[in-house]
This record gives sequence, C-alpha cells and structure tokens, in this order.
Amino acid sequence: MEEPKASPKTMRMFYFWSGIIATLAYRIIIVLNFYSTTWVKISWYIGTIGFIIYFIHRFDIAKKRSNLIIEHKLREKMDALDHLTDDDKKALQYILRTLVSSKAKWNYYAIFILSGIALILGILFDFVLNI
Repeated sequence: MEEPKASPKTMRMFYFWSGIIATLAYRIIIVLNFYSTTWVKISWYIGTIGFIIYFIHRFDIAKKRSNLIIEHKLREKMDALDHLTDDDKKALQYILRTLVSSKAKWNYYAIFILSGIALILGILFDFVLNI
C-alpha cells in the first residue's frame, strides 16, 4: 500500500480558501440583491463552483480516512494497545468507528451533485436561454 500523505500545503490552502470564498459569496447574495442582479449571479457562480471544489476535496479525505481504517484493521487492533487506558481505547474506538460509519460522504455526494445540477441550470438559464 502507498504511504498515506497529506496534500501539499498549497493545495490544502487552495481548498480551504475555496470553501471560505464560496461561503462568503453565498452569504453576500442577500446584500447584493439590493444592488445588482449581475453581481448576484457572479457571486452565486463563485459560491457554487467553490463549493464543488471544496466538497470534492472533503469527500476525498473522508474516503481516504475510512479506507485506511478498514485496510489496516485499526478498530480490531485497538484492544492490543496495552499502554492505553480503557478510556483512551474507548475514545479511539469511537473516533475510528464514526470515521468509518460517518454519513458525511453522502452529504458530500448530495452537495456535489446538487451544486453541479444548479451550475448546469444556471449556465443554461443565463447563457443559453437568457432567462
């Protein structure tokens, strides 16, 4: 198996700022509604594209973590760690169990798919049909 590595810092910062900018772009729409529909659309596109980028990344991380826990049988190996207290083992078991069973990846799927559909519809309405 390939050694698990974190993405380079520049990539992590890219994903971080994609999420921050997307969040801000969506939140500012309420204010932009008072000024310009053009800026509302620009902000919406920035937010939607930013969330697609960000949630693809989050899904990838969740999948890698879950796969590592399963491949290395980390939950099963917890009991063999004698230097940990029972409370330590329970805490780690909880972390490992919930990382594997988390429904976050389904949330990421939904956000990605719905954002993609919204982006396609936005492009269709704004640039093809001029609605």
